[in-house]
Amino acid sequence: MADVREKFATQVDPDVLADIRKLAQQEGRQLQTLVEEALADLLEKRRNLRPRPNVMAAYQASHERYGSLYKKLAK
Repeated sequence: MADVREKFATQVDPDVLADIRKLAQQEGRQLQTLVEEALADLLEKRRNLRPRPNVMAAYQASHERYGSLYKKLAK
């Protein structure tokens, strides 16, 4: 299966671009590889900001049962 890529254009702070170019050169990698890696890392971070549904359900159940205790402990 071919590795499909799509071109896009954007603008970046010149200092950031210079640093990322320098990093790519130091690591012997292509600039596009580092940009793709950075975008993938950003997406992964954002996906992980939302708690999983089962975690939220457990939290809500706990809060319903022990909410008054949590308030006392907070004081």
